[in-house]
Amino acid sequence: MIALVDGDSFYVSCERAFDPHLEGLPVGVLSNNDGCVVARSRELKALGVAMGAPLHQLPPAIRRQAVLLSSNYALYGDVSRRMNQVLAEFSPAVELYSIDESFVHFSGFDPGALEAHCQRLRETVRRWTGIPAGVGLAPTRVLAKLANRLTKREPAYEGVCRLEADSDATRRLLERLPVAELWGVARRTAERLQLMGIETAWQLRQADPKWIRGAFSVVLERIVWELRGHPSIELENMLQPRQRILVSRSFGRLSDALADLQAATRQHATRAAEKLRRQGSLARAVLVFVRTNPHRLQDAQYANSHVVALPEPCNDTPTILAAARRALAAIFLEGHRYQKCGVMLLDLVDAERRQLSLLEEPADARRRDRSRRLMAALDHLNREMGRDTVRFGLPHQDNAWALRCQRRTQRYTTCWKELVTVKTG
Repeated sequence: MIALVDGDSFYVSCERAFDPHLEGLPVGVLSNNDGCVVARSRELKALGVAMGAPLHQLPPAIRRQAVLLSSNYALYGDVSRRMNQVLAEFSPAVELYSIDESFVHFSGFDPGALEAHCQRLRETVRRWTGIPAGVGLAPTRVLAKLANRLTKREPAYEGVCRLEADSDATRRLLERLPVAELWGVARRTAERLQLMGIETAWQLRQADPKWIRGAFSVVLERIVWELRGHPSIELENMLQPRQRILVSRSFGRLSDALADLQAATRQHATRAAEKLRRQGSLARAVLVFVRTNPHRLQDAQYANSHVVALPEPCNDTPTILAAARRALAAIFLEGHRYQKCGVMLLDLVDAERRQLSLLEEPADARRRDRSRRLMAALDHLNREMGRDTVRFGLPHQDNAWALRCQRRTQRYTTCWKELVTVKTG
């Protein structure tokens, strides 16, 4: 069995964990430079505020009621790291999917005790980190995603939902679920499926896997098998466009050298930036993670991750490389033999819908235009002449990391000057 653990309204929950006065209030978290709403509490959703709504377009009545905060990636990334440390107390195999979601494997655990085990996991995450979480438990990742969604919609599950592949409850769910809402099914793929008479997740499950593979892709075929309860996909195959991009790979040999991790991180960040431009997106933040080999019990174990916010949404390789290098420097520890590292680009937005700032100067537009043309030339050369014909060496370090974030709360867990202040008496 595998579980998807998801922090409920994660960015908002991180803020509430350090400011209990926010509980019950409509709270929103804004994008870089306080442009638009990227996270909403249930109370803010109830007011009709849509995801991505520009701050300047919110009605005055809503702005008076709501608490709108700048994004605090240093805090969110550290809370995410702490959440995954808690999850590792309950299973030796934890896969980071995004800043607020992780897959937890329970192979070899007593099936009859798993729901109680997941309830303890959920309660421990809340007690140790302050984050409310939902746990979707199922034989496969695709079904675990669906089970997790039920925890948000059905209070009766009390935060933990278990789906068996062949149960009546799973069949009823799949018969009601539009195929477009399945994890891993893109909008255009869903439209093609609907034209062929496959409109629900149950109809997709019943389809011939070989026919699906021939008509669509091997990934969609794997989704069919996953819906039937057969684990068939790797995490990297399922990342959705315009949500996040993950590039990672295990080392050919274990290494304790910082130079090896720097080279691997640089390679992964370069590939991630290429994918970002290929799908026409911009990233707001970069996450880097490292880990040792959990199966070598004789070695000292270590796993960590760190998030760096970008100065502005971009797909510029040098900027992403610099952020990835800074994130790696924050988590590298000597004395460990590392097996794997990876780079994840977070909070992706459509490059064609980039929000402009009223404070922007002509020089900023010229700089972005030069960057766009440089990246286009680089991609063209590498596409025509072969991968890495033109490549970046060590990224240039600069201090231009500060964001315009007037509403940002303190970085309670990562900055000595911004620790929580407690008053008595």
